[in-house]
Amino acid sequence: MTIVRRILTVLLAVLLLCACGQGAGKDVVSEVEQEVEQEVETVVEEIEPTPEPTQTPEEAKAMASTASNATKDAPQITDPSTWNESGKKIMEALETKYAPYGMTLQAKEGKPYFLAVNRDANVVTVYTADEDGRYTVPFMAMVCSGGVDTPLGYFATPVDYQWRLLMGPSYGQYATRIFDSYLFHSVPYYSQHKDDIEYDEYNLLGTSASLGCIRLEVVDVKWIYDNCPLGTPVLIYADSENPGPMGKPGTIYTDPTDTEKRGWDPTDPDPANPWDDAFETGTTIRSQAAWDQWEAEHENWQSSLTPTNLQGWSTDSSIAGTRG
Repeated sequence: MTIVRRILTVLLAVLLLCACGQGAGKDVVSEVEQEVEQEVETVVEEIEPTPEPTQTPEEAKAMASTASNATKDAPQITDPSTWNESGKKIMEALETKYAPYGMTLQAKEGKPYFLAVNRDANVVTVYTADEDGRYTVPFMAMVCSGGVDTPLGYFATPVDYQWRLLMGPSYGQYATRIFDSYLFHSVPYYSQHKDDIEYDEYNLLGTSASLGCIRLEVVDVKWIYDNCPLGTPVLIYADSENPGPMGKPGTIYTDPTDTEKRGWDPTDPDPANPWDDAFETGTTIRSQAAWDQWEAEHENWQSSLTPTNLQGWSTDSSIAGTRG
């Protein structure tokens, strides 16, 4: 309102002077016109929007890692500058709540990571130890699918498998057992072939869709298989309002009519995968430390690939339905 008043005041002066006629009035009008132009320029400068602050390299990479690959559901990434503080607050509250289950944040020797599964938000947040040796530092966040039968509690991983027979029957890649019959594993496959995934189930990642296990993108479940030694602590809890300190990753859409690519998990690092290599990073939200690890080590993860055993075609879900 102040800006408008300033302009109107000057314009009113111009009109009054114009009514004065010829002669010296013209010179005055000219001076006022110049004043109006200067005033307008000043006002325009004042109302120009303030530019957004430049993102840090970590913030820019965090956004790019999820947004560029999230072709189905957009990511919900929190401010990276809040991750550590928020992670500590969440984990300390969970430690208090799940102490009766034996949960502790004290880091275990030879176990660099803690896997916190938010069943209701369908997010797995990986934590590392802080300077006090407690698992409170967010390392990465993965989108997942749990289910109403997924048990809550504190566990330690006892065994893992390259492929695992699941209910249906169906099959999961890079499976790691959590407790009893509950595992981390890929989205189910109709058969033990990398090009025969249940693509309709893949499109349900990020929602409660499993029979109790924790489904993940291949890039994420393989990361657990490769980097989390047996005995890694796992907490499964329920919080529908807060997905975790890093937010919730987006999801990738696989087209059921694309018979060339629909049978593959887009993030599977197998060289035979027809999806663009850009999808190898998945939609995972990574800290700078996690990105550094990816850059340094992901080429070596090829050494632990499951064999490239292909069927040559993908099962038609409109005929076979789903199993896993």
